[in-house]
Amino acid sequence: MCPELYDMATVQLKNIKKVYPFISGEQKKPKKKKNANEPEKKKSNLQITDEGVVAVQQFSLDIADKEFIVLVGPSGCGKSTTLRMVAGLEDISDGELIIDGKVVNDVAPKDRDIAMVFQNYALYPHMTVYDNMAFSLKLRHVPKDEIDRQVRQAAEILDITQYLDRKPKALSGGQRQRVAIGRAIVRAPKVMLMDEPLSNLDAKLRNEMRAEIIKLRERIDTTFIYVTHDQTEAMTLGDRMVIMRDGYIQQIGTPQEVFNQPANLFVAGFIGMPVMNFFDGNLERRGDKYFVKLANYEVELSPEKEARLLKKNVQSQPVTLGVRPEHTDVAEAGVAARVDVAEMMGSSVHLHVTAEGRDVIIIVPTIDLSSSYHIGDTVHFTFDGKVAHVFSKEDDKNLEF
Repeated sequence: MCPELYDMATVQLKNIKKVYPFISGEQKKPKKKKNANEPEKKKSNLQITDEGVVAVQQFSLDIADKEFIVLVGPSGCGKSTTLRMVAGLEDISDGELIIDGKVVNDVAPKDRDIAMVFQNYALYPHMTVYDNMAFSLKLRHVPKDEIDRQVRQAAEILDITQYLDRKPKALSGGQRQRVAIGRAIVRAPKVMLMDEPLSNLDAKLRNEMRAEIIKLRERIDTTFIYVTHDQTEAMTLGDRMVIMRDGYIQQIGTPQEVFNQPANLFVAGFIGMPVMNFFDGNLERRGDKYFVKLANYEVELSPEKEARLLKKNVQSQPVTLGVRPEHTDVAEAGVAARVDVAEMMGSSVHLHVTAEGRDVIIIVPTIDLSSSYHIGDTVHFTFDGKVAHVFSKEDDKNLEF
């Protein structure tokens, strides 16, 4: 598929909301609140109103032409529902969906000029690979020679030319997913939607297909909206990531931004593997300087962090302190910890320790190993002020932002 075949496509979601109404006899409406201060009732972490269960709430996002956006979050956070609203497979309860300046809330899926790749491939089992890929073009009455050219060009890009005469049951999972992607790109859509396309593949195939999607993105040059619960996919594929939880956007940013500057405790704990270590610590302001204190260890925050805290006039307070395992160093002195498990990971050892009443992971590069670690050993660790994150005890937000 040549880049010139693809039209420009900007996508705007303005305060999109999705409510699933109650079905008579299947769900009960929540009882009315006793008073204005009573909190909203929840079920499966989703808001329940008199209208029904709110799956997506106040979702606003501007997607640039040819941008690769990844929606990521745990199961049930609303990411697939959002994608299906863009596709037209779910009605939009409120808000506006705009593609290239045109509101398409009520436009039929077939007229939105989008293509979607599903998690379960959704191939026609009785058709050959060639016919599966050609099907949408035949429906649009594209000339046969043009269909053949586009199908074979897409097959060559995806390295599935040798499978064109086979039926889906004769293909592996990775090959079927390539066919599903091929069927989508032959249409040269304005927007390519992908709903967890790699989740049914084993780890090795996922890595291979992830690399293929990166190459594909360079070759077809269209706008992508990609849904996954796998943060590795999100970090490696996306120009920007949209982290979701319980129907709400938690943070939008580049992979580096959400990794280095998490907006709140949820994002900090969701992005990064192994997950960020959290402690009950203290933030102390001394003039224009800020220090974090954990047990008997104290460190001054970096000038960049201090400037952001000063701008917000943050005062001394108890905080949730976050430090990533890869930013935690074993030292002669520092915070004391008891070794629970030492996992040899090849290039590093993951030390699982208990410190300050918390489970903590310390990553020690094997090149730095001067001794082995055993269960019950006492070690000490430190961290630098430029990698310490401070979160409010009141609302879990990063105090820098």
